Amino acid sequence: MRKQLVATLKVKGITDKRVLAAIDNIPRHWFLDSSFLEYAYEDKPFPIGSGQTISQPYTVARQTELLKVEKNMKVLEIGTGSGFQACVLGEMGAKVFTVERQKKLYLKTKSFLKQFPYRIKAFFDDGNKGLPSFAPFDRIIITAAAPEIPEKLIHQLKPEGILLLPLGLGDVQQMVRITKDVNGNLKTENFGNYRFVPMLKNKADN
Repeated sequence: MRKQLVATLKVKGITDKRVLAAIDNIPRHWFLDSSFLEYAYEDKPFPIGSGQTISQPYTVARQTELLKVEKNMKVLEIGTGSGFQACVLGEMGAKVFTVERQKKLYLKTKSFLKQFPYRIKAFFDDGNKGLPSFAPFDRIIITAAAPEIPEKLIHQLKPEGILLLPLGLGDVQQMVRITKDVNGNLKTENFGNYRFVPMLKNKADN
């Protein structure tokens, strides 16, 4: 079923072989509630609790492809969720720092991620603040809809770094890639419409 999913992603335009190999190597059904197991390799999002979802594989693959991750890069992920995106980045050799604001989801996913051999550090915090004590980062990826570009995250991005986020209010967002040059200037590119749950402020202890 994983091979079939990878074939579907190729048809939909994913060309990065490292991204496709990572998704082929990771058992997505481990990240889903048992009631969704038979659908784990369909190209669809599914609920994971705390009002959050695991993104459809195409969205994960596309974001990862646009992020241009290289081995040993430091990557900050805002929105840990199920941990699937973090594992894809880890499978590609990145050192991942991931932030989740929902405490129940954070505790569940942090414990779950320990079974994987990847270099992933999980944090319970407000993702809007980033992780200044671990900055700067080569790459930053936001996996929730941001109403605006978070300035604090731009400051935590290395020169020649990339920030990727779904930008905008409402039901549909624009996938935006921001590249910072050596002088700190920003280049913005748009990669079409997507749907994400909203990026919220502050930690949630429920």
